[in-house]
Amino acid sequence: MFHNNKLRPMLLSEEAKVLQDDRYLYEIKFDGIRALIYVSKREFRILSRKGTDLTNHYPELKTIQDIVGDHQVIFDGEIIATSKGLPSFSLLQKRMRAKKVSDKLIAEIPVSFVAFDIVYDNKDVTNLPLIERKKLLEKYRDTDYFVKSRVYHDGISLFKMVKKVGLEGIVEKVKSSTYYVGERTHSWIKVKNIKVDNFVVHGFLEKTNTITLLLGEYKNNKLCYVGKVSVNKKHELINTLQKMKKINNQFVNFDEEATYVKPVHEVRVHFLERTISGMLRHATIEE
Repeated sequence: MFHNNKLRPMLLSEEAKVLQDDRYLYEIKFDGIRALIYVSKREFRILSRKGTDLTNHYPELKTIQDIVGDHQVIFDGEIIATSKGLPSFSLLQKRMRAKKVSDKLIAEIPVSFVAFDIVYDNKDVTNLPLIERKKLLEKYRDTDYFVKSRVYHDGISLFKMVKKVGLEGIVEKVKSSTYYVGERTHSWIKVKNIKVDNFVVHGFLEKTNTITLLLGEYKNNKLCYVGKVSVNKKHELINTLQKMKKINNQFVNFDEEATYVKPVHEVRVHFLERTISGMLRHATIEE
């Protein structure tokens, strides 16, 4: 198993509300890159959720070799970058897009690996209950680049804290669950901390079955583009937009060719977070 590069991590289902139950343990959902890390004294590999080899992208994580001793281990977790002590996916994206991983880049945007599970520890441990795998994981000490995910037992209180701080969400996991390689089950459930706000619609792009709305907000009396959101053509606003008079683009930070209309209509948008430049991530709209 340790030399099997075709392993894929166990996937999560999603629910809108926290399930408070003694059968579950709870963890913070970190906004990063899901990865399996294969590590021993002589070998080190990082594979993404889809199996892409990321080893050379994050060379500082190779120091994880120092904590495993004579063991061969496969850790499951998230690669994250932080800003002001909190995970920042937009910062991590800068690291991901870099063509060359220089010492300067590593110093400017260091990453760490948050381990929340262990798949292999000198043998396949996927058939062990989660709480037993957690005990195996506890044997490996935290470092600057390797941090074990903290376990909580009160999901509702944890989710309140996550919302207050502005983290991505939480994950609730059945304590007795085994590890289903590459499968999505209800043994692991994510509950996202979704943000909601109103934005004006200044334009749209028409596709076969959907229309993409161009969203904006005013800053210092200037209309700033904040992102796109796709809606079904049957959405009640579409007929109104299509009948409106076409005008020139008023966005100060966006010049894509599209159909532009007077920014008088607002939509309520659900999104995960805003990037450093103010763009919406994972924006959706109520149909």
